[in-house]
Amino acid sequence: MNGAVTGALRTTLRLEGLCVLLVATACYARYGQGWGWFATLFLVPDLAFLGYLAGARVGAIAYNLSHSYIGALACLLAGVLLPHPLWLAAGLIWAAHIGFDRALGYGLKYAQGFGFTHLGLIGKQARGTAATPQAPSATAQR
Repeated sequence: MNGAVTGALRTTLRLEGLCVLLVATACYARYGQGWGWFATLFLVPDLAFLGYLAGARVGAIAYNLSHSYIGALACLLAGVLLPHPLWLAAGLIWAAHIGFDRALGYGLKYAQGFGFTHLGLIGKQARGTAATPQAPSATAQR
């Protein structure tokens, strides 16, 4: 077991990501702040890639912080409870981005490297140029 889902479960999680993308985008069409903001902010979570300049472990932490639904849901909650339309819009854009990535198969990262995700191997790891990953150790996840 390498810590990544496979088969029908992987397909289900990718379809779930597609659903999040579609629903968040539809809600943004109704409650958002214009498509210019959507286009401008959609890729902002990917700035977390800069964490990989400090190594795979730091990169995985940065990526996972910006690609977990927790932050997007916190923005959505703030947008609803305050109420504040900019928080709501930010949460919808963030959720749409995460859904987009998950639909494409980009899952949360393990500290072994960018190509090791909870949705399976991506990049050169998926093409077989790297060894098959073992279950992430407790120290690799910290």
